[in-house]
Amino acid sequence: MTNVTRLRHVLPMSPGINAAVTALDKAIAEAVDAAKEAGLPQGLIVGLLHGHAHAQTHQMVTE
Repeated sequence: MTNVTRLRHVLPMSPGINAAVTALDKAIAEAVDAAKEAGLPQGLIVGLLHGHAHAQTHQMVTE
């Protein structure tokens, strides 16, 4: 897990990281809104987000 950065160690975060976090948050919110408008059940949306979070966590701790 040498590629894991604890945010409290890099505070204050750089403007580039802040911009990336803001863009990611906005993209996720827009994708969730689009999925809701398309009629996807909320449980499916949550399940997909949880699955992606789990996969990314697995990748992070195994590399």
